Amino acid sequence: MYIVIEGQDGTGKSTQARLLQKYFEKQGKEVVVMDEPDGDLPQAHEIHDLILVQGKEYGLEPMTNVLLFTSARIELWKKIAEPVLKRGGVVVSARNYWSTLAYQGYGEGVSRGRIIRITKDSLPERYYHPDKSCILTVSDKIRLSRQGHRGKATETFEAKKDDFQQKVNNAYPKIAKDFNIPTIDASGTIEEVFEKIKKTFDI
Repeated sequence: MYIVIEGQDGTGKSTQARLLQKYFEKQGKEVVVMDEPDGDLPQAHEIHDLILVQGKEYGLEPMTNVLLFTSARIELWKKIAEPVLKRGGVVVSARNYWSTLAYQGYGEGVSRGRIIRITKDSLPERYYHPDKSCILTVSDKIRLSRQGHRGKATETFEAKKDDFQQKVNNAYPKIAKDFNIPTIDASGTIEEVFEKIKKTFDI
């Protein structure tokens, strides 16, 4: 099973992904969690740092970000996700290319059709169609509070101005509609949100 949890920065994707990991491991399944674009893979981590840490200094072009994110996804899929899926395991991904549609498409102005074409040309159909997926949503107040507590607001996109953040916020409902992805209010406790996810995924 390939599962994707999407949403803006600070919505709790990684936390919920790890709860799903524990949930499936208790059932005796092999489970791997991928935090795109990092994913605990050295080459993907280097790309992550280039975009999200050094990107502020370099001022990377939006299309460069699209191609770098896609490169990281190829590495993560081929070296981590695909082997686990072939063995009948579970892959839980915090983000997939929908994030690039939100951030580089709606946020930075790259053609969304072009992002979709690049993804389809670069990754297999299985990546493009997760078995289960959802988008987590919270208010800006909660989201920014969570970002502040974890000390990550200095990353390239998290540090962008409010107009960029609003474009990304507005993108997710459109992406949910376009790709028929359920949205989940993630403003409750971690446990409450997890119960909503299990109910949405029917697991």
